[in-house]
Amino acid sequence: MEMGSCGKRWLGVLVLVLVLGWATAVAGLMDCSTVTSLLSTCSNFATYGTPDPTLGTPCCDGVVSLYNIASDSTDNRRSACSCLMALITTYNPNATAIARLPGLCGISLGFIIDPNTDCTM
Repeated sequence: MEMGSCGKRWLGVLVLVLVLGWATAVAGLMDCSTVTSLLSTCSNFATYGTPDPTLGTPCCDGVVSLYNIASDSTDNRRSACSCLMALITTYNPNATAIARLPGLCGISLGFIIDPNTDCTM
């Protein structure tokens, strides 16, 4: 039985929510459920790599909100980093798309979204 594009989209959202929910144990002050919530509108891009989000879209609004919270303290930045590292490690085929989100949305999180990033810095 083949899954339609709507079913695939919902499956991608479900996987994103499950992965980020699992990553909650990794985080410090900023809970990974916050990251999940903020990036949930980016699930289509994270799943398929297209279309690129642009400023003013719900996806970029979520990424900018993540930046605002993560830049509030070193602990929040480290927590956001840990959540995102868990996400790209689990979502490996789409790690490049996830890593591109901050740049596409015009911000820098203060760390590179890459499996080799040390979030304790």
